[in-house]
Amino acid sequence: MTFNGLKLLTAPGLVMTPRPTSEQLVAAACAHVGDGDASVVDVGTGSGAIAIAIAIACPNAEVWATDTSPSAVRLTRANVRRHRLAGRVFVGQGDLLEPVPGPADVIVANLPYVPASSASDHPELKAEPFDAVFSGNDGLDSYRRLVDGAITRLTDSGVLLLQLNRHLVSADRSELPALAAAFAVPGSRVAEVVFAEAA
Repeated sequence: MTFNGLKLLTAPGLVMTPRPTSEQLVAAACAHVGDGDASVVDVGTGSGAIAIAIAIACPNAEVWATDTSPSAVRLTRANVRRHRLAGRVFVGQGDLLEPVPGPADVIVANLPYVPASSASDHPELKAEPFDAVFSGNDGLDSYRRLVDGAITRLTDSGVLLLQLNRHLVSADRSELPALAAAFAVPGSRVAEVVFAEAA
């Protein structure tokens, strides 16, 4: 399949197939990084599409790609080799930012956010691996934990970029406490909260 103009290997049923809407994460990350040196982390990398696209577009960036799924890690490593980026894209298996050894200038993530209780309402997602699409409770727990972790892992000029229900949510380090508070609103969808405040 093609993502951001790049041909990538996929593993249907084992790893979620990247969607064109995730290309907005690549564009936003590259707008922040430019041609400068930077450490970028792609959390929940899946096929590695976002990490690889950022690495190709930002030649001076070091990119980490993390995922809890062994299948996703294997597929990402295969795609990294396919694009000859083994010296700049590092793949780690683990929870959120745990595999990453240092601070990050940019953290990007498109994590599962659909509540598991509503899985039957989304037959269009049936072919995708369940854990890559659906999450417990209101679906936002992984995002909450990532925002909390980013508070201590982003550099002073760093930015957190999240894709949530096709929306791009961007927050610099100083804005993370407010974003964490938006996620904490009981029963809310954070995109609704964030965009309502911005209106």
